[in-house]
Amino acid sequence: MKKGSENTMKDIALELGLSSSTVSRALQDHPHISQETKIKVNEAANRLGYSYNAVAASLRNSKSNTIGLIIPRISKYYQSTVITAIQNKLHEHKYNLMICQSNESPELEKELVNALYASRVEGLIVSSTLNTTDFTHFDVFSRSNRPLVFFDRVPKNYPAHRIQGDDYHGAHMATNHLLAQGCRKVAFIGGPLFCNLYRERYEGYSDALKARNLAPDASMAFFHDLTKENALLSCEKLFSGKKDNWPDAVFCCNDTAALAVTSYAKKCNMEIPGQLKITGYSNDPLTEIINPTITSVEQYPSEVGTQAAGMIMNLIQQKLKPGKNFISVTVAVDLVKRDSTDK
Repeated sequence: MKKGSENTMKDIALELGLSSSTVSRALQDHPHISQETKIKVNEAANRLGYSYNAVAASLRNSKSNTIGLIIPRISKYYQSTVITAIQNKLHEHKYNLMICQSNESPELEKELVNALYASRVEGLIVSSTLNTTDFTHFDVFSRSNRPLVFFDRVPKNYPAHRIQGDDYHGAHMATNHLLAQGCRKVAFIGGPLFCNLYRERYEGYSDALKARNLAPDASMAFFHDLTKENALLSCEKLFSGKKDNWPDAVFCCNDTAALAVTSYAKKCNMEIPGQLKITGYSNDPLTEIINPTITSVEQYPSEVGTQAAGMIMNLIQQKLKPGKNFISVTVAVDLVKRDSTDK
């Protein structure tokens, strides 16, 4: 063994009497190399303290076997479930996943796009920040013909492949359910309308009201980052006036807001669902263990992640041709009815 320097594939080849190319293929689990040779090579590599340099290999053959992923927040239930599905699907193809978090910052998102491009990822999967309106920083991938797939938060006009849930239908279905339960003053708590998710959910909510000849009330609609703190501020505005003007239901565009509204209502001694009915969005596991349990829209994040990973692998393997024919996949949603909207 060498002292003061790392051993190389040549050292393994010399010890085993093999060519360096055979050693390289064995370390990469190449199908044309026998299992016996692979075992011998890997045992020698461990014995000599050799570490396979994937970066160096990617520079040689232009393949990193790595996909980049940029998401707003890893901590969210929906995003973490999507990540698991993406990683599991990529693992089937012997690809790795490099995960980055934008923290809802367009500036950081831009830096991450450039960093992942420089790291030679073979493709990029993205859920954009809440505040991303200019998507030109993703051009570096499209110009180099590296596959780019957006999911969940997708650009409206930027040309790209996309996977998204049926947000209009989800909101329409949730609002219709509240109206069917006898509600007539349905408040809306959502995100900024320049984000595709919240624009489509607001449209679904509004159209459900209009179908019942109910005009959306601007004083009962709130658009902001859907944090617990912001949702509580919206509650203070909703329930600050005369009780006759209070809503009898609140449609929340995520479960964080729905949980916050539930907490606020309970502290104010409002009966749920007697005085106030609440729906959320995403079907976070917390919605079925809180008391009362909360009605929510199931988005099937595992299916979204599997579809995104499958699409990018098909693009890499050229089963889908790059170009101007961009594919858009819509994943169906369902309403999970629970105690918070019971009659």
